[in-house]
Amino acid sequence: MKDYYKILGITKSATQEDVKQAYRKLAHKHHPDKGGDVGKFKEVSEAYGVLSDADKRAQYDKFGRVFEGSQPGPGFGGFQWGWGSPHEHDTEDYEGSGFGADFDIGDIFEDFFGGKTAQDTKQGRDIEVEVQVPLEAVLKGTQEVIELQKSMLCVRCQGVGAEPNTKVKECFSCRGSGQVQQIRRTVFGSFTKVGSCPECKGEGLLPEHPCNVCKGEGRIQGKDTVKVQIPAGVDSNQMLKVGGKGDVGRRKGKPGDLYIRIVVKRHPVFERRGDDLFVRMPILFSQAALGGEVEVPTIEGTTMSVEVPAGTESGKVLRVPNKGIPHFSSFGRGTMHIVIDVVIPKKLSKEQKELLERLREEGV
Repeated sequence: MKDYYKILGITKSATQEDVKQAYRKLAHKHHPDKGGDVGKFKEVSEAYGVLSDADKRAQYDKFGRVFEGSQPGPGFGGFQWGWGSPHEHDTEDYEGSGFGADFDIGDIFEDFFGGKTAQDTKQGRDIEVEVQVPLEAVLKGTQEVIELQKSMLCVRCQGVGAEPNTKVKECFSCRGSGQVQQIRRTVFGSFTKVGSCPECKGEGLLPEHPCNVCKGEGRIQGKDTVKVQIPAGVDSNQMLKVGGKGDVGRRKGKPGDLYIRIVVKRHPVFERRGDDLFVRMPILFSQAALGGEVEVPTIEGTTMSVEVPAGTESGKVLRVPNKGIPHFSSFGRGTMHIVIDVVIPKKLSKEQKELLERLREEGV
């Protein structure tokens, strides 16, 4: 059995970047176009084609070399050489193989070893939902009640999948092992796969009389309500995980998880930017010129007094620390930014016009 790690000169703990660097160095050294050894080049490419793919690497670590009894054929279109097209450096040694240019050994790996395990088939599905919360609720957090349409435990059989007071027997296909052996013959030789039994889904047991309600699944479709605590400081598109609240697993399999995507609703007064809040504050021309205190709304629903300096222009920003949104993963709050908007009156009374005329005469 070939040791792909030894061929590339790396250890089993090597990272994917280590695999890539080792391959590029050796492929450059042994490439036929550069006068290298074709056999070595094929061997290095074969090793890289497996170890560079996470799934194939896991299969190799578990099963060893999976194409015993046959040398790797030419035309490995699925193997990337690390530069340019995989076909740019083909030589005569790769021709006349009988394989198409798009042949990929990965297809065999995926087809033969890519099936689900017994645990996969029993485990419940994860559920993702969207929850909209008002901006005010982000201050202290809130509790939401979520209604779900999901797989739930069958009450009649309590998840076993069999009629009450009936037996669960050994699977006749796998004789209780939960696994069956399959042999597939390919151009690379014979592949032996030990996988989950299709009859019992890898459990090794079958109900003698399947439950009349769930038909042997151990679960049924139903409605469920879940109470979820939304923490303070959450932001839109943040995901919250509630373990074990997804679909119930098949025949007492592990349940899936519930994932909640947060959407914070727009506020009519405040704009949120990260943990900071922005609010526009209109003031009179006289307030801008003379300065003074103005009442500014807060996200809590109250007001606070803020000192406007004399001579303030439109667009000036006043900052009030610790009046924004609470930080999600630390103490304290963001800043509230008050954007001043000086209001110019469109209609003036006779007295106001006279006053402004006098101010203009004074150079104001």
